Amino acid sequence: MKKVIVPGLLAGLIMLIVGMVLSQLINMMLPGLMAEYQQAGLFRPWSDPLMSIYFVHPFIVGLVLAWVLGKVKGLLGGSLWQKAGGLTLGIFLVSTLPGMVISYSSFPVSLAMILSWTISSVAQVYCGSLLLIKMNG
Repeated sequence: MKKVIVPGLLAGLIMLIVGMVLSQLINMMLPGLMAEYQQAGLFRPWSDPLMSIYFVHPFIVGLVLAWVLGKVKGLLGGSLWQKAGGLTLGIFLVSTLPGMVISYSSFPVSLAMILSWTISSVAQVYCGSLLLIKMNG
């Protein structure tokens, strides 16, 4: 359990920071995405208390990622970077890709927005994976 809780929360913190930085960078590079985020009724306003879950999400992912790493680390070979890439690829195929397909098919958002979410998610998981493998791998 000690190889899950603290490392998972630290990975969550890293993923939150990476996600926030990438969000700013992507919105600077693609200013049209901001207009999509402003669409009334599509997303909750930041004043809604449920939006606080947005900041909890990376910590949940970090804990799950730490637990998954404990189960699969013997299957990951290569350098630290390759192990993190392998774990990230697995999470991408199992979670991110299906989630983005269903999001694109069910929400009135652009492909650019879906791709920005995908890139951000992969980068966050990769950075969290690097930390977890360094700590527990």
